[in-house]
Amino acid sequence: MTTRDRDYQLMMSALADVARRRDEALENAEQAYQTSSAQAAGELARAENDAIAADRWAGAAAAQVLDVDREAARLWDGLRRARGMRVRTLGEMPEPAAIETLPRVALESSPDSGAPAPAPRQSARTLLARTAERIDDTVRPAARRPAPRWVLPLLPVLGALVAGACGLIAAGLVTFGGSGIPGGAVLRGMGWLAFLMAPSAGVPVAAALAHRRLNARLDVGGIGLTLLGGMLAATVLSVTFAGTR
Repeated sequence: MTTRDRDYQLMMSALADVARRRDEALENAEQAYQTSSAQAAGELARAENDAIAADRWAGAAAAQVLDVDREAARLWDGLRRARGMRVRTLGEMPEPAAIETLPRVALESSPDSGAPAPAPRQSARTLLARTAERIDDTVRPAARRPAPRWVLPLLPVLGALVAGACGLIAAGLVTFGGSGIPGGAVLRGMGWLAFLMAPSAGVPVAAALAHRRLNARLDVGGIGLTLLGGMLAATVLSVTFAGTR
């Protein structure tokens, strides 16, 4: 074999080695391309899912904001109608605070955002529901049940006791006013006025006791029984007082 043939064989071997390495590089590049394409497709799919979830969360948050604003406006109108509230003093419903002024922990974050969850706190719906209960109790007090039956026999006694106390005070004012002291006419007038009020003086006392102690209301029958006891006691006191004059 001549030198020329040997050089030719070396060149062919080198060419075959270069072709083999080229094929391996192309195969590695193709595999890397496919792997990168799959990763990019996966990242794109995850990004699209995150975008869809974020849009859904933003829509739910916007709907919740509208519901909260609507409920707040309704409660504000109810508060303006509450007893003891002056509309001019209360004014119009204040605007919500700007989001730029809120602390970062006060802003709700999406569950998929990866941000640390804020400390547990009461939701706006819970606070509005509690406010609605308080306003309803003020504007429309809950209907109370009538006084229990076992209280009815005690109402004439209570009316008589209160009327008797009021009558004794009235008699003292009339007697003390007739002793010739300065201002005696005023005292006598107050005494006679107390005499007129004595029969019905037990009604507000009985109503207050039924409201606070029994969480009940005094119906027409209870008012009548209380007035009956008060009228009997006032009659007895009037006859007794007239007999001593």
